[in-house]
Amino acid sequence: MSLLIAEEVGKNYQVGEVVIPALRGVSFAIDPASFVSFIGPSGSGKTTLLNLIGCLDMPTSGRLTVAGADVGTLDRKQSASFRGANIGFIFQDFNLLPVLTVSENIEYPLLMVQKVPPGERRRRVTALLEAVGMVDQQDKYPDQISGGQKQRVAVARALVTNPKLVLADEPTANLDHQTAYMVLNLMKKMRDEFKTTFIFSTHDQKIVGEAEIIYLLEDGELKGKEVKGGKNNG
Repeated sequence: MSLLIAEEVGKNYQVGEVVIPALRGVSFAIDPASFVSFIGPSGSGKTTLLNLIGCLDMPTSGRLTVAGADVGTLDRKQSASFRGANIGFIFQDFNLLPVLTVSENIEYPLLMVQKVPPGERRRRVTALLEAVGMVDQQDKYPDQISGGQKQRVAVARALVTNPKLVLADEPTANLDHQTAYMVLNLMKKMRDEFKTTFIFSTHDQKIVGEAEIIYLLEDGELKGKEVKGGKNNG
């Protein structure tokens, strides 16, 4: 069963009396434990699509189903609750809280969106610190670690709620070539271990090369799809 189904999804923005279509009738399906990249030029609709999938915005038309929920029917409070339970986010500028340590940054989503007992929080954080190789850095603050280490912390933070889906918007944009590949390999390892689906919005050819399914967006329309490694999502 597909984790995510988009059926003729459209998104319009209104600027004054002008309606600007950001997405036009986009349809696709993505299975659990997939490694998917949406590519296309600036303004093609990639970030808009990620915002819809992440319940940060609502489609204007069509139907978008994520983890069994029609996200277009959720109100603001329901959307926040759904995000907390099902979706992790990774950003190009890391978005770590400077006043929290590495360990506290990873734990933060559990404090904000889930009522997880302290012992379970500690267990999850410790397991992810080990998985991303940051145990020896856990008491440092973000300004005391490298960009690659910050992105590893961001990956751990995205996974700490055990989400079904992680959305990554240009996650390697601020990383050098070697570090970017290291972080991508880490994400694949996390996908294999936790069976989490990763969806990227990117211009980065390193991500495109590692993705198993690639969708091309242009002018808000889905223009092409490439499947590698035998997966056959819709």
